[in-house]
Formats: sequence, structure tokens, C-alpha cells
Amino acid sequence: MQKYKEEFIEFLVEKNALKFGEFTLKSGRKSPYFINTGMFKDGKGISKLALYYAKAIQENFGKEFDVLFGPAYKGIPLSVATSIKLAELEVNKGYAFNRKESKDHGEKGDIIGTELNENSRVLIIDDVITAGTAVRETIEVLEKNGNPKIIGIIISVNRKEKGTEKKSAIQELEETLKIKIVSVIDFDDIVKHLHNKKIKGQVLLNDELYNKMMEYKKEYGV
Repeated sequence: MQKYKEEFIEFLVEKNALKFGEFTLKSGRKSPYFINTGMFKDGKGISKLALYYAKAIQENFGKEFDVLFGPAYKGIPLSVATSIKLAELEVNKGYAFNRKESKDHGEKGDIIGTELNENSRVLIIDDVITAGTAVRETIEVLEKNGNPKIIGIIISVNRKEKGTEKKSAIQELEETLKIKIVSVIDFDDIVKHLHNKKIKGQVLLNDELYNKMMEYKKEYGV
């Protein structure tokens, strides 16, 4: 596993954004772990989060895009912060995001930031993909605003869970939209790195919790 992935997992733990126990998800499933990317609420936290996004973007997309697009609302700070980190890594790209309501004065239209057109290569950045509804809404917004070429989507964590069918929402989106979707880390990375590993003198994922994670994967994983 790449070093930045290991560091990102430990960063999630440090910020209390990754927890183990018993949690009820919006889907109603009882999960042995929970991820809350809303825990990054200060400059240092969002800066470090953006760095891991930037490294994953470099690895998976290189420089083959023009604009980093963050859907309102969570994608807005991600697009700005990650574009800054990319520039520090010598990958200077534009950023853009949408507003929920159009303005007819000042900076008009639905999009703020880099102007988009049919020649723009856009990489969408967001925190997670659950059902895929938000992604489809984002694509509709982009189609109405320059209709750029969407070259991929980058998210923080892929839980690798099936939806109502045997495939995950991410797999279904990749197949139907023909768009590459990449995550900084996924379920398997978390389990592999944290199983019986001491972090600050404490083992978060012991054998008992590991078995629960594996049971969860067997029932809901893809």
C-alpha cells in the first residue's frame, strides 16, 4: 500500500473521523465502522486532507485534466484546498464550483471559478458517493454550463458496499456513465493497515472487530 494511503488512514483516526463500534447508517445497515469527513473544520485539517486528495489525483490522473470541480456544498472547500496542494506539487490547475441558486448580478450564472467549455477536462472532487444521486445532479449542472468533458471523480473513501443490486453505486456509475471513479482509500485499505496495529499505543482494530468487519464485508461487500 502506498505510504500516503497509510498516512491518510491514521490521519482519519487522529481526527476522530474513523471510528469502530456499532453504527446505524442511513441505509439502516448496522456497520462496525463509521467515517465522518465533516470532522475537518480548521485550516490545518483541511490542508492535510487536501494533500492526500492531491497525491491520489497525481497517482491516478496525473496532469490530464484542466479543472477541479467541487459540487456545492462539501465539494467547494475540497476543490479550492486541493487545487492549492496540487499547485505546491507543480500541478497548477483551475478550480470551479457551483452555487445552488443562480445570480443575475455580479458574477452571474451557476458556476464560480474557472470558466468551463466543451474543451475543458473536468475532474470532480467530493467526499463520498452513497447512492450516486448527487453525482448525476452534478453532471446535469456541468452539462448546462459549458458541457465539459468529465474525465473522472475523486472521493475520500470507498466503502465498497453493494446497493440494492449486487453492484455498488460506484460500480454502477462507472458502467453507466463511463467515468473513472477513484478513492484515496477503500474498505480493504483500512482493514489491512489497522488490523492489530498500534497507533499511539492503542489497537483500534483488534481480532474481534476485524472479524466483525469481515462479516460485514461478506454480507454487504462487493
